Amino acid sequence: MSPPLLKLGAVLSTMAMISNWMSQTLPSLVGLNTTRTTTSDTLTQISPKEGWQVYSSAQDPDGRCICTVVAPEQNLCSRDAKSRQLRQLLEKVQNMSQSIEVLNLRTQRDFQYVLKMETQMKGLKAKFRQIEDDRKTLMTKHFQELKEKMDELLPLIPVLEQYKTDAKLITQFKEEIRNLSTVLTGIQEEIGAYDYEELHQRVVNLETRLRDCMKKLTCGKLMKITGPITVKISGTRFGAWMTDPLASEKNNRVWYMDSYTNNKIVREYKSIADFVSGAESRTYNLPFKWAGTNHVVYNGSLYFNKYQSNIIIKYSFDTGRVLAQRSLEYAGFHNVYPYTWGGFSDIDLMADEIGLWAVYATNQNAGNIVISQLNQDTLEVLKSWNTGYPKRSAGESFMICGTLYVTNSHLTGAKVYYSYSTKTSTYEYTDIPFHNQYFHISMLDYNARDRALYAWNNGHQVLFNVTLFHVIKTEDDT
Repeated sequence: MSPPLLKLGAVLSTMAMISNWMSQTLPSLVGLNTTRTTTSDTLTQISPKEGWQVYSSAQDPDGRCICTVVAPEQNLCSRDAKSRQLRQLLEKVQNMSQSIEVLNLRTQRDFQYVLKMETQMKGLKAKFRQIEDDRKTLMTKHFQELKEKMDELLPLIPVLEQYKTDAKLITQFKEEIRNLSTVLTGIQEEIGAYDYEELHQRVVNLETRLRDCMKKLTCGKLMKITGPITVKISGTRFGAWMTDPLASEKNNRVWYMDSYTNNKIVREYKSIADFVSGAESRTYNLPFKWAGTNHVVYNGSLYFNKYQSNIIIKYSFDTGRVLAQRSLEYAGFHNVYPYTWGGFSDIDLMADEIGLWAVYATNQNAGNIVISQLNQDTLEVLKSWNTGYPKRSAGESFMICGTLYVTNSHLTGAKVYYSYSTKTSTYEYTDIPFHNQYFHISMLDYNARDRALYAWNNGHQVLFNVTLFHVIKTEDDT
């Protein structure tokens, strides 16, 4: 209930209490409290002959409180006393009627105020409802406008993220440049403290000491093979590529011989970089076709097996002439004793720290591998060793420091399975795995200068690094 309605309720309650008080208390004021009363719906009657008669009602049709008093029949003996009492009573009633009239006026005024407030409240409620509707409409409009602006800004978010990333990257660059500048400044100051000639002499002395130390190293024993490093992809599945282990440090020529037969073309490149880019420096047309893929370049000459024979050819790149040729006695050829992959790989020519070698098989050695050391000028066999390893069971082989290392397969899962030392004429079974990345090896040769294995791996020219175990010579060693 609103405050005006509360006020109206309080007024009506007060009027009812006053009416009730008058009907019960008025007779006692004039000494008539002994009068017998009867009660009807809205009227309390007292017989005129017995005493005062009071009619009371809560309100009339206009809402005013009504109170009527009827005096009893008077006799002459009691006229003065009764008159005085009546006069006193009338004065009190008049005073009370005036108070009630004032109260009634205030009630009417408050009632009009309530009606006015009710109208205003109804209007205010309508206005609030209108404001609520307008607010929803306005908020919907504003929300839609904000959503449209957000839709326009959404494509900028990746751009901002990129800006943040770029800013962070630039900060890192600035920090790295600042650090590098500090390091370079320190190096410059340190270098400036030494004389250039003195530094150069120190480098030369260190290089000399390292070379002297290397000379004291005995031939190493193979311990590990890592790689491969793919240098190039070219040619057929079978072929050979190589460098000269006796060439000077400035001479890095590469020779390339594609296929295992029916070919006489050798391609030369000035460096590994030219080989990778395909920039040929020279082409050689050999006088004979070669057999297999097991050729070797040694001290400026090419050594290869002449097709359909056991003859070894020495060909000079400088003169373009055959310098020597010799038959390898009893050596099988033309796929009689090849490696497991075939390809006329009966005679394998190779070089290491000790010199030039030929690996092949003979009927006299029951098809097992024979190792022969050759004179590089005349191709004469200096010494031979008969092993017990079947040539046709070998995947590939290579020489390191006078020891032959044989792989058990040319396919995936290959490993160095067997070795034979020409120094001690003994063999042992080994277990040195290596990663045959392209599944088919048709050429595997060691280069003593590079300390690496050159391989033709299914049309890929690759390099394997080798780890050797060395023993340093002492002055007591002979």
